[in-house]
Amino acid sequence: MSHLEARLEKDLTDIRNRIAEQANQVETAVKNAVHALQTGDHDLAYATVLADHPINRTMREIDRICHRFIAVHLPSASPLRLLSSVIRANMELERIGDYAVTICREAVQLSGAPSGGIARELERMAGETLLLLRQSIVGFNELNAEMARSTATLADQIETNMDTVYDELMENSGQQAIKDLLGIFVVFTQLKRVADQAKNLCEETVFAVTGSQKAPKVYNVLFVDEDNSCLSQMAEAIARNSFPESGRYRSAGRTPAAEPKASLLTFLAQRGVDLGGARPAGVPTLHQEIAAQHVIVSLQGPVRDYFPHMPFHTAALAWDVGPVPEGDSLEQLEALYRELALKIRELMELLRGEGAS
Repeated sequence: MSHLEARLEKDLTDIRNRIAEQANQVETAVKNAVHALQTGDHDLAYATVLADHPINRTMREIDRICHRFIAVHLPSASPLRLLSSVIRANMELERIGDYAVTICREAVQLSGAPSGGIARELERMAGETLLLLRQSIVGFNELNAEMARSTATLADQIETNMDTVYDELMENSGQQAIKDLLGIFVVFTQLKRVADQAKNLCEETVFAVTGSQKAPKVYNVLFVDEDNSCLSQMAEAIARNSFPESGRYRSAGRTPAAEPKASLLTFLAQRGVDLGGARPAGVPTLHQEIAAQHVIVSLQGPVRDYFPHMPFHTAALAWDVGPVPEGDSLEQLEALYRELALKIRELMELLRGEGAS
């Protein structure tokens, strides 16, 4: 190994050691913040707030060292990927430290430590979040791409469970002061953000090791109307045909018809679109099934007419595309098709960008 190669490896090792130390400090901050909240330990909360200052200084020092490394070594390939990941991970860790500070500040404002169902949800979510954070840190420090991939899946489960948290908070709204409820809501939000940043840390690990970047997100889109015989069936067919890699599409009706309109089947067949024997379906009723949708599009009236209680993470759109074509009017179906195709393209390019496919 040449002198320059040895110097490069030494400097890389120093950077990795510094980011590992930073990660351990941040993990300790989150642990202490959660413990202070659960026990009402204000002294620990304030100590954790003050301990964020060294974390911020370390973040700036790591950033300076990384940029100096690039200027001195002009790295390429694997070292450059690692430096790129370290710079982003450094920012992610600093943000996690900020979230720990916010949890502490909310903890000292509460009238007492959380109790009952909220306390149980807090313990569950905090435990899952800390496990995710610990494993993501280990994966990054060891540059273990497989561990990072498996750990990242935990974050998706935490996001799904957030709806349970909001339901629990609403059920307790009459038993606790509004100020406390708002504070606890903020705490859960910060834990969710810790989980998000930990997942990002996993993605940085995979990139540093393999060069593979995060795959584009695939979106769940549900089209609804009154009977799922025409409008929503056509929207689903257009989306599936035009953007098969960008989303998973469904359609449903409030009162599903016996079968799709015959004129719709004929029209779509002429365009080479086969519904594949699809039958009209009713709108989903299970909260978990509704919450799995990223976007719900109503083609007849407001979305809340179909789903009075919208999940926290689901976006609702209402498209005014006119009435269901009368009779067998292929001209009206053609106009509807063009309008829906345009709106669906706009939606998918909004979600996935101009390269949506």
